[in-house]
Amino acid sequence: MNTQQSDFKLADKRDIADVFRARMALLISQHGFNLSQFAKAVGIDRSALSQFLMPDAVRLPRAETLFNIAQYCGVSVDWLLGKVSGESDRDDLIPVVETLRMSGEEAQQKLASWHREARGYKIRYIPSTIPDLLRIPEVSDFEFKDQDLAIRAAQDRMAREQLDRTPFPETDIEVCMPIQTLEHLAGGQGIWKTLPKAIRKRQLEHMQALVERFYPTYRLFLYDGHTAFSSPYTLFGPIQAAIYLGNMYLVVHSVEHIRAMTGHFDRLIRHAQITPDRAADTIGEILTTLR
Repeated sequence: MNTQQSDFKLADKRDIADVFRARMALLISQHGFNLSQFAKAVGIDRSALSQFLMPDAVRLPRAETLFNIAQYCGVSVDWLLGKVSGESDRDDLIPVVETLRMSGEEAQQKLASWHREARGYKIRYIPSTIPDLLRIPEVSDFEFKDQDLAIRAAQDRMAREQLDRTPFPETDIEVCMPIQTLEHLAGGQGIWKTLPKAIRKRQLEHMQALVERFYPTYRLFLYDGHTAFSSPYTLFGPIQAAIYLGNMYLVVHSVEHIRAMTGHFDRLIRHAQITPDRAADTIGEILTTLR
């Protein structure tokens, strides 16, 4: 086996291990157990279970242990390893890709559950305009006043709740967006053409303050929109991805697709002109161009 094949197999095993850890954490949480209780219930040594669940662990349990865990929890081994999305072998397994149309309340609950399930993993986010956590209410009202988007309202409520928590955020968040979005906001161009200068100034100041306050847990990358492009989506660790389509989400569950979207995000970061340590200063510079 050559080096390239070996590296690919290792990367594939890491992806599977990531999904296994995420789904084990979900099962332990659902059963209300601590590690010792869960280990005893499924017949595995607690120290071995801890090793399998370590953040950088690549090793997986033996087939017999996987079977015991699956049997006790009422799931399939394939689900534990990320080969299917549903939690059992029933006919109503969650598809690899699904579309979700939801009311505002349903969307807020779903967003909260996605964040909860991804706790301990990195959340990676490409916004449609200004990132939810950094957007002031006046800008939300202006951008979406003529659209009946229950999901958008739920995103805003979720963002406000997250900002009210201490400490914030609960997990590492990476945001990647075109620098032109901020330049157009400062210049009153595009969709912000009729947005008053005072509101645009408050938005940029608010964004600058939060980016500086929450770094390095919240990391903002700015890339040149002339050299790279992306639709808005969020990666919830290795568990799932949600592509925002305005009035619905396209939700991706398969390891293969999530890996591809993660690779796309990595390429955007490599294209980034502004890294997180310079993001707040760059927003300050953009503020000086406000028109």
